[in-house]
Amino acid sequence: MRKVLNFVNDNKKIIIVVILIIVLVGTIYFINKSQKNDVPTVSSTAKSATEIKLTNILSAIDGVGSTDVMINEGEEGILGVVIVCDGANNIMTKSDILNAVSTALNVDKNLIAIYSKK
Repeated sequence: MRKVLNFVNDNKKIIIVVILIIVLVGTIYFINKSQKNDVPTVSSTAKSATEIKLTNILSAIDGVGSTDVMINEGEEGILGVVIVCDGANNIMTKSDILNAVSTALNVDKNLIAIYSKK
């Protein structure tokens, strides 16, 4: 025990520096880990090229009008598509939208939700 106390007394500065380095590394690790979870990805904040193309295609269809498109993508492909447009109240227009999106994205129609704008 006496040897340990003598070692600690002789090497106080080195021990303090080592402890500070360990605390610093731990702090940096946890800060980086939390920032990775908090930072939104570009794909979740900006419209993808596919969303822009689909918006343009749908807006060109007769009766659809102003259109907003959101595509939810996962690692294995498209998980869902939401379309909000002026013409969604018309059943024929809604059917045209459903067929166009299903064909353009090669997804099942049950993954597509179409809603009317205010």
